[in-house]
Amino acid sequence: MAIADTRSNKNVDQLNSFLRGERSAVEAYGKALQKIEDSPLRAQLHSCLESHQKRVEALSARISALGGVASDTSGAWGTFTNVIAAGAAAFSEKAAIAALESGEDHGLADYKRDLATLSADLRGLVFSELLPAQEFTHARMSELKRAFKD
Repeated sequence: MAIADTRSNKNVDQLNSFLRGERSAVEAYGKALQKIEDSPLRAQLHSCLESHQKRVEALSARISALGGVASDTSGAWGTFTNVIAAGAAAFSEKAAIAALESGEDHGLADYKRDLATLSADLRGLVFSELLPAQEFTHARMSELKRAFKD
């Protein structure tokens, strides 16, 4: 039983790490949306924010189902990300997009790097639901970043 509990705790810890990253993304997109007035750009950023919010909900639900307590903050990385996103948004839309794209890079790398640490059923959740959504928002920000270079 102790082995199962240890594995479950490791799963909950890893899911909470993903959750803090997703909360950080929601906060960063929220900061950027406060500063960006361009309507088509706002719509795309809002779509990404909603995608990250859905991941927050999915991760929170799974952590609770495992008997864990879902982290309610974005942690230290979230504080750093929010400072960068808020500062970038204050300077220009281009800087805000670059900061958001950098956060998407980080989130994508986290999912890919830490996928193997999870139990098989949770790898399925990440592989089928969370990672594709992360790849989508990452691609969206990468496309926007390229568009601002032109």
